[in-house]
Amino acid sequence: MGYEHALEGYIAATNTHRFDEVSKWLSPDAVYWFTGTSCTTPDEVRAYFENAWETVKEEVYRAEDVTWITTGQEQAVCIYTYHWKGIYQGEPAFGKGRATNVFVAGINGEWKLVHEHLSTGV
Repeated sequence: MGYEHALEGYIAATNTHRFDEVSKWLSPDAVYWFTGTSCTTPDEVRAYFENAWETVKEEVYRAEDVTWITTGQEQAVCIYTYHWKGIYQGEPAFGKGRATNVFVAGINGEWKLVHEHLSTGV
C-alpha cells in the first residue's frame, strides 16, 4: 500500500462517517490543525470528527488538485484543495479550503496520516 492509496483510503473512510474506519488510517500520534482549533490526542481527533458529522449531515468530502510535494520511503506530504457538501441546519451547504496531509510509513509498510492541516478559503 502506497501513500497515494493511504490518502484515497483516508478520504473514503471519512465519508463513511464512522470514526472507527477513519482511525485505521491514522497514526496514534496524529496531530490535526483546523481553523480555530488543534487536536493532539486520539480522543480530541475523534470528538472533532464526530462533532463535524453531527453538524454537517450527509457530508461528502473530496480532494482536488492533489500535489505530492515530497515523498520518500518513510514519509510523504501532499497539498490539495478540499471540498465538502452536506446539510447544515437543514439546508444544503458546501465549502472548500486548503489542506496539507503528512503520511508516514509504519514498520509493516502501512502508511498512516500523522498530520493534517485544514484552513478555510482558497
